[in-house]
Amino acid sequence: MAITFVLMGVIWFGGPILRLPKAVRALLVGLIYVLGFVVLLTLPEGHNMRELFGDSVGIWALVGMCGAVVGLYVWALPLLRKRGETAAGVVPEAGGSFSETELDRYARHIVLREVGGLGQKRLREARVLVIGAGGLGAPALQYLGAAGVGTIGVVDDDVVENANLQRQVIHKDAAIGTPKVFSAQSELQAQNPFISVRPYHRRLDQESAEALFAEYDLILDGTDNFDTRYMVNRVAVALGKPLISAAMTQWEGQISLYDPAHGGPCYQCVFPEPPAPGLVPSCSEAGVIGPLPGVMGSMMAVEAIKVITGAGENLRGVLFTYDALYGETRKFTTSKRADCPVCGAIQVRA
Repeated sequence: MAITFVLMGVIWFGGPILRLPKAVRALLVGLIYVLGFVVLLTLPEGHNMRELFGDSVGIWALVGMCGAVVGLYVWALPLLRKRGETAAGVVPEAGGSFSETELDRYARHIVLREVGGLGQKRLREARVLVIGAGGLGAPALQYLGAAGVGTIGVVDDDVVENANLQRQVIHKDAAIGTPKVFSAQSELQAQNPFISVRPYHRRLDQESAEALFAEYDLILDGTDNFDTRYMVNRVAVALGKPLISAAMTQWEGQISLYDPAHGGPCYQCVFPEPPAPGLVPSCSEAGVIGPLPGVMGSMMAVEAIKVITGAGENLRGVLFTYDALYGETRKFTTSKRADCPVCGAIQVRA
């Protein structure tokens, strides 16, 4: 019997040296255990083979029960620990290695040549602030969270309304009346417990924006009014933060990366003055097709991932437009204006 235990131990503990997966090692050990039952039940007493397995069905069954208890403990302990950490709001340290669960979760990113393990690590270490948890912010938040962006801030002073649910898919019917930032936080952490979500239930003004933007690497603007857009642009430029801004109405949307610190224009370079009152109606006035915010918000998330990981070509200096009604897209080249009152004096970083 001792020889059998030694053999099973060699297979289990020596398997990693031969790079045998846990499943293969468990299968081999299980086959030896089943073989023991076959020998004990079929061979007559006193047979030499029976001695390898304790010469007793009862003893061999007891060995199996003890092994099952130990295996269950080893399997359940990490799950219980992870559940406790998740309940306490603990997320993996930025500098630590990925767990097996995380590696499996982000495998489709890691196998991408343009992202890989290094890109996924950059995503986990990134800090992204999303302004607005509405039409544009909802899908952007969902995909940033699913992608494994380590720290996501979301700022919005609004609450979930019934009329939001036609397009703001991060919110559920049961969340009506709940602040959007808390509804979004709950959904994001339910989808990915490995990230940290910071909700800011407040109206963004110049002073609070300066303090808030300083804590993040990248800003996503999904607001629906021009005063806030111009203010967000001013603060982002002053702090040297890249800004991804999108807008939409009815069937059309647009998006660009505004980053004058790296040679691109700022928002006010492209749109020097806000339109006259009433010229560009809001979504509540003009309407918007439900999936359009999903398209544009997802594009915001894609651009954010590209900026963070360095993959591909981003939309710095490019205004991308999408016409959902006719299935048309266009790209317009934009450039920095030397006389821009916001970024004209900004020095380009190397």
